[in-house]
Amino acid sequence: MDKKERTIFICQSCGYQSPKWLGRCPECSSWNSLVEEREKAAPVGEQWSPFLGEQAIARLYQEVEEKELRRLGTGMDEFDRVLGGGLVPGSLVLIGGEPGIGKSTLLLQTAEKLSLHGEVVLYISGEESESQIRLRGERLKLRPAKLYFLAETCLERIFEQTEKLRPTTIIIDSIQTVFSLRFQSAPGSISQVREGALQLLFFGKSRKIPIFIIGHVTKEGYIAGPRTMEHIVDTVLYFEGERHQAHRILRAVKNRFGPANELGIFEMGTRGLRPVPNPSQVLLAERSINVPGSVVISCIEGSRPLLVEVQALVSSSSYGNPRRVTIGLDYNKVSLLIAVLEKRMGLKLVGNDIYVNLAGGVSVLEPATDLGVAIAIASSFKNKAVDAHTVIFGEVGLTGEVRGISQASSRIKEAAAMGFKRCILPRSNRASSELKQKIELIGVRSLKEAMGSLF
Repeated sequence: MDKKERTIFICQSCGYQSPKWLGRCPECSSWNSLVEEREKAAPVGEQWSPFLGEQAIARLYQEVEEKELRRLGTGMDEFDRVLGGGLVPGSLVLIGGEPGIGKSTLLLQTAEKLSLHGEVVLYISGEESESQIRLRGERLKLRPAKLYFLAETCLERIFEQTEKLRPTTIIIDSIQTVFSLRFQSAPGSISQVREGALQLLFFGKSRKIPIFIIGHVTKEGYIAGPRTMEHIVDTVLYFEGERHQAHRILRAVKNRFGPANELGIFEMGTRGLRPVPNPSQVLLAERSINVPGSVVISCIEGSRPLLVEVQALVSSSSYGNPRRVTIGLDYNKVSLLIAVLEKRMGLKLVGNDIYVNLAGGVSVLEPATDLGVAIAIASSFKNKAVDAHTVIFGEVGLTGEVRGISQASSRIKEAAAMGFKRCILPRSNRASSELKQKIELIGVRSLKEAMGSLF
């Protein structure tokens, strides 16, 4: 072995390094995650990145120029919303999702729309050949203008082709297939993924080129590779949804140039992904009317209010240990609401199976859903339906009180626009609301008042 090379063992989950193999990572407690890799030392005086640019100079805060970011529209409104208004030059965007969810389709459609606006787009694929991508484009009926394909996985060769072509936007599909000749480890290893992300970051920043990176996800639903890769990039997007359902959700987890937790909804069809301009109407299109256990709640995802149907089913248990199942909601929060209903409202739920589902494949974790979930469980238990023209939101405390929530005006506007006639909300939000909507606002202070006004 070369003296300048050394063997280290790196955890593929967290990036912990050890001079010898360990069965369990002492940093993240993952079993059998340490993989042997050979690290080659760089010659003395050699720059580790050829895209460092000019040396920076420290400046006073008052001397820094205020420059408004010039954003580039992708041609898809929902995509621009999630990105914070469009692409920022030099930004590095990471998109993760399960296999077959539509990541490549989304970026291929985006590449077509960018090329039709005069942009030169380079689509680099390490998993598919140019002919395979062309066949997908023909199925989607795409007619791009300046869209180039490159089937390459070597990072150095990618930069050589990029310098010759001079594109204005780059798409990497995917980061797990890209490798650098500086490392002897296999593509997809923690060293290769981290090196690829860093080099792409420096390359895009130095030339003001926005770069999209597609990343695989693990069984736990996180983007494969080191967590440090998510800290390197500017924006992290997760593509969610079931492959057997038509709707897809694009969620911003991190965004240095816009609001985080922003949400975009798409519909998958024969012509690819189509943005859904009114997601509340889509999510409530198939909801049950005047059925016990069905309640419409108003939640906020990013800067957008959404109306979602909560479905609850309470049935007698056939076993000694009743089941508690939640889909799209926090399990511990639902268990807390069940305890409040038993203690404060006197509902005998201890011997019943309780199933709570957020229809439409949406996951919501904000506390404003508490009141709607509690009402849905009580409605199913009492076998009494909630009026179909009523929307509910509010936070529920352990004593049964209903606490105020933020952005109540936006929630009320969305409910009124969707044709709802009545809104059950916290009393504090009702008192501070200055909106005169065509909707009846009923403010409640406790869970008991809310149930009294509904049942």
